[in-house]
Amino acid sequence: MTALISAKTRDYIWPVLLMGIVHALSSTSELATPDLSFVISPDKIGHFLVFGLIATSIIRIPYFSKRGIIGSLSAAILVMCYGGLDEWRQSMTPGRAVEFADWLADCAGALVAVSMYYYWPSYRNILEYRFEKKPAD
Repeated sequence: MTALISAKTRDYIWPVLLMGIVHALSSTSELATPDLSFVISPDKIGHFLVFGLIATSIIRIPYFSKRGIIGSLSAAILVMCYGGLDEWRQSMTPGRAVEFADWLADCAGALVAVSMYYYWPSYRNILEYRFEKKPAD
C-alpha cells in the first residue's frame, strides 16, 4: 500500500499546521486565556509553549536535525523571525497590541525547545520513537 503523502511532505505538515493556527488566532481581536494565578501571565506562558512546540516540530525535520547545531540554530532563528512577524501582523488587527515581551517569550520558547532537542538525547529519543508493527499471526 502506498502512502498518500510522501514522508518528505509529511515532515512539514506539523510546523505549517501550527503556524497556520497561530496565524488564524492572531487575527482575532481577543483571545480567551484562563486566569491560572501565575506570577507570569498566561499569555507569556502560552507564547513560550506554542513557539517552543513550533520550534520542536521544525527541528524534527531531517533537513534541520541532520545539521547539528547549525540546524538547531536555524530552526530557532526561523521561529524567532516568525514570532516577530506575527507580533508585527497583530499590530494591524483591531483590539490587539504588539508586545515586545510576547516576542521575547516566543524566542525563549524556541531556544529552550531546540536546546532540549539538541543537548538532551533522552528527550530526542522519546520524540523520535517509532512503534514497530507486530506481524499478523
